Amino acid sequence: MAGLELLSDQGYRVDGRRAGELRKIQARMGVFAQADGSAYIEQGNTKALAVVYGPHEIRGSRARALPDRALVNCQYSSATFSTGERKRRPHGDRKSCEMGLQLRQTFEAAILTQLHPRSQIDIYVQVLQADGGTYAACVNAATLAVLDAGIPMRDFVCACSAGFVDGTALADLSHVEEAAGGPQLALALLPASGQIALLEMDARLHEDHLEQVLEAAARAARDVHTLLDRVVRQHVKEASILLGD
Repeated sequence: MAGLELLSDQGYRVDGRRAGELRKIQARMGVFAQADGSAYIEQGNTKALAVVYGPHEIRGSRARALPDRALVNCQYSSATFSTGERKRRPHGDRKSCEMGLQLRQTFEAAILTQLHPRSQIDIYVQVLQADGGTYAACVNAATLAVLDAGIPMRDFVCACSAGFVDGTALADLSHVEEAAGGPQLALALLPASGQIALLEMDARLHEDHLEQVLEAAARAARDVHTLLDRVVRQHVKEASILLGD
């Protein structure tokens, strides 16, 4: 990415956004009738699909059942055509396993698992197109799918990425900005309480700048919450009209 100006003197990024501006977000709930919950989201050119099953009885060995809460199972995969690189294994590789673990940690902090002891909740997320902010798109899609399934949560869990370029914090990184290799973090936030469900840093960042980047990610996550809340309200409104008919 040598020679590419990620932030102009006027404060504009490569795609024309301001430093703290989100990419365009579009989302739908209830995209699969066969699943207990489902959702599709587009954040810029990153597109993700999430489906949820449960709570249901533990599958496989019953020794896995937790006596005081539900077991949250998260699986991540990406379509072979999701990036410009040809992938031999769309799921089951190291990156997919790590992403699945991050999603599980995120939703264990948000779902009221104690309401469903000795049961299992399955969350499957697939990235159809990757153009930066993959983890955030997966979290946001899964949040809508969990809500669509009617599974009680402490709060929405909303995620966004952030980076640091030329002394400025950038929110919601695109693939071009991620590929530049600067400091980046991914944040999953419960916006009502301000609780952090997951925070991951991909590169070194001086502690003097950490608060600035973290605040940019948190502010963007709250903006995501506003958009997701609007999607949920619209979905409930449409469902109410259908039931009324």
